[in-house]
Amino acid sequence: MAVAFQDYYDTLGVARDASAEDIRRAYRKLARKYHPDVNKEADAEDRFKQISEAYEVLRDDDKRARYDRLGANWKAGQDVSGAPGFEQGAGARTGDGFRDVRVDFGEGDFSDLFEGLFGRRGRQGWRPSAGGGTGAGANGFSMPGADHEAALELTLEEAASGGKRRISLDNGRDFDVTIPRGVRDGQRIRLAGQGSVGVGGGPSGDLLLRVRLKPHPRFRVDGRDLYVDLPVTPWEAALGAEVPVTTLSGSARVRVPAGSSSGRRLRLRGEGLPNANGPAGSLYAVLAIHVPKRLSKDERELFQQLADVSKFDPRGAN
Repeated sequence: MAVAFQDYYDTLGVARDASAEDIRRAYRKLARKYHPDVNKEADAEDRFKQISEAYEVLRDDDKRARYDRLGANWKAGQDVSGAPGFEQGAGARTGDGFRDVRVDFGEGDFSDLFEGLFGRRGRQGWRPSAGGGTGAGANGFSMPGADHEAALELTLEEAASGGKRRISLDNGRDFDVTIPRGVRDGQRIRLAGQGSVGVGGGPSGDLLLRVRLKPHPRFRVDGRDLYVDLPVTPWEAALGAEVPVTTLSGSARVRVPAGSSSGRRLRLRGEGLPNANGPAGSLYAVLAIHVPKRLSKDERELFQQLADVSKFDPRGAN
């Protein structure tokens, strides 16, 4: 059965001298309208396939130049540059011709097309099925379902301990999720096959849960390392002392070296976030020297004695 020639410029509704941005803008507008996940009309898949094929060719400088020169026979290499509607190009360029079609969702506001279940969907492409469409949808092509992404907020304690958790999404679907012990902020947990259903027998997409750690009132997170402020008195910092420090799992004791200043970091190895594939992070206790807000008479006298005898000048040269 003969297939009518598809004019890619007409398909996208752009002029033959359209800029790359004009082509991209036209594609995005049409893809929003005819994407099978959005448009349930009978010919939506066909139109989406044609739009994607046209964009795949016209977005590529080499393919576009070859198409402009050779017209309907650009894949086969026959020169029909003199045919009506095709201008003479600067010369034929080499190219592989059309092999597959990739849907480019681009950046920015195009993501709003796929909002609904969670928000932004992942980028996906489709390609014609081998063998003329066996097991595929109309016109012998299949398209994988889109990935979806949702935020999974965890406390620092939940991220450290891991384990099973049941989550409920806005659309009413529930999932049992295994949270890896020591999962980090920004890490993604993949639930295979829980995204959009594929088209034409294509595989379903995935659900990607991106971990967001809630701010902690005490600890600051840097990768797998944790930081915590450790208040000490002036005499503990000057003379040295062993003081308690809060850890994620409880408490520990740390030795403050004599002559320590505010900002000094004391490292407790293995007290950071755990790591299933290697050593755990560290906890850094950051010294902060505190002084009494109100001095007793004796304290004031002792501090005054220290001021009288000490030659230490923190603003002077060491």
